[in-house]
Amino acid sequence: MSRGTALRRLAAHEGRWLMSLGWWVARRRIGVAPGEQALGYAGAQAALVYGLAFVCGVETVGLGVLLAGKAVVHEVMLFVDVYTVLTVLGLQAAAVTRPHVLGTDALWLRDGARREIRIPLERIASVHYDLRFTKERDKNGDVAELAVGGQTSVTVQLSEPVVTVRLLGQRETIRTVRFHADEARAAVAAVRARLTVPGGDGAPEAGRAPEAGRAPEAGGTPVRQG
Repeated sequence: MSRGTALRRLAAHEGRWLMSLGWWVARRRIGVAPGEQALGYAGAQAALVYGLAFVCGVETVGLGVLLAGKAVVHEVMLFVDVYTVLTVLGLQAAAVTRPHVLGTDALWLRDGARREIRIPLERIASVHYDLRFTKERDKNGDVAELAVGGQTSVTVQLSEPVVTVRLLGQRETIRTVRFHADEARAAVAAVRARLTVPGGDGAPEAGRAPEAGRAPEAGGTPVRQG
């Protein structure tokens, strides 16, 4: 991948989390159509994010006092500190406004503004509650982890692989996806219930407008690069 492409993808990521701040304030969610079920995952990191944002805010005030007599340095550091606080809050905003989504024919798994994986329901062989921490991470190349707070709680095994694209454009072919949900057991039950619904076998998903940047990838599995 060229440096220019990587920079464009990073800039797009910055734009997504900045936009998420506005949606967060408006208490709205991105990409959840009528009839679809949102599966939240932001709760596991909330305390850490808010604590970090508080520390950054205190640092901003402290540096403002120490650099009061140095106008240029004060303004530069103020900009850096404020942007840092927004970045931390944007991490939480992206997770809150971009939940996992269980649709009529697919399960959309998200990692905030960074990544999104579409799994057609007909490719799900099994789904079960499976609490894991990142230190237990399987190093096999066909496993994708969308961890929150250093853990995943749901494992999805696929009957056919899907292709996913990481933040900087690396493509991965995966057969197992591990992700976190705040109500993990309820999420597992919801997916299992949707798998047994007649007609929920991959028919076109009504009412869902793809987000900008979401395009079909190899093997016919659309993902939104993030």
